Amino acid sequence: MKVEDLQAYIESGILELYVLGDVTPDEKLQVEGMAAKHPAVKAELDEIERSMELYAEAHAVEPSENLRGRILNSLVTNLGDDNTFDELKKPKDNVVPFTAPKQNNFYKYAFAACLALLVASGALLVSLYNRLQDSNQQLAVLQTDKQHFANRVNFVEGQLGVYRDTAYKFMKLKATVHAPMGSVITVAFNPAKKKVMIDMASMNMPVNDNAHQYQLWALVGGKPVDLGVFDKHADSTDMKEMKSIALADAFAVTLEPRGGSINPTMDELMVIGKF
Repeated sequence: MKVEDLQAYIESGILELYVLGDVTPDEKLQVEGMAAKHPAVKAELDEIERSMELYAEAHAVEPSENLRGRILNSLVTNLGDDNTFDELKKPKDNVVPFTAPKQNNFYKYAFAACLALLVASGALLVSLYNRLQDSNQQLAVLQTDKQHFANRVNFVEGQLGVYRDTAYKFMKLKATVHAPMGSVITVAFNPAKKKVMIDMASMNMPVNDNAHQYQLWALVGGKPVDLGVFDKHADSTDMKEMKSIALADAFAVTLEPRGGSINPTMDELMVIGKF
C-alpha cells in the first residue's frame, strides 16, 4: 500500500470506531489485519486507545451510595420472587423475532472524522502559536535595532551641531618633542556652556597601551586643571565630551598611568595649543 493510501486509511476514522467497538465483524478483521501488517496503523491504534483511556479516567463518575443501595435491593427482591423463577421455567413462545434493521454508520464515521479533525486542528494551532512567538521575537529585535539606529543618528547630529555652533572655539593641539611628528588633537571649547570636546575622528596620535591613558589639561593662569582621561583606538570616530570648564588659556595632553594623575607628567607632554 502506498504511503498516501495508508495515511488516508488512518485518517478515515475507522480506527477510532474500532476502539469504540462500533465496527462490523468484517471491518474489525480488516483493521486487525492492517495493524498486523503496517506498524503505522498499530501505533495509531495504540495512541487512540491510550487517549480513550485517559479520557475515560478523567470523566469517570462514581455512583452515589443511594443509587448503589437501590440497585442491590432490586436484585435481592427479584431473586427472592418465586414468580421470577416461574417465568424462567415457562417454555419459550414460538415467536420468530424480526431482525432489526441495520444501523446507519454515517454518524459514527462523521464522529470519528470530527475527532480526527479536532486533533489535527490542535496540532495546527500549536504550530501557528510557535510561529507567532518567533515573529514577535524578530519584531522585538527589529525594534531594538531601529532604536539603536535612531540613537546613533541623534548622536551624530549632536556632533555636527558642535561644528555648526559658532559659540565653539576650535584649537589644534600640536606635537611636542615627546610625540611622533604629525601628532595632533582638535579641541572644541564653548566657554558659555562650559563644554570641552575632543574630535576623536581627526585625532592623529599613537594608540595607547592598557597601562596608560591620555589626559587632557586646561591651563588657567599658568596652572594645570584636569579635564579627564581618554583612550586612542584605531576606530575612534566620535566627539568625546570632557570635564566642564569656563575659562582656559591653553590646552595640553599628556600620557599618564591608567586612571590619570593629579599633576601632569611633563616628560610625557604629547601635544599643546594656546589661544
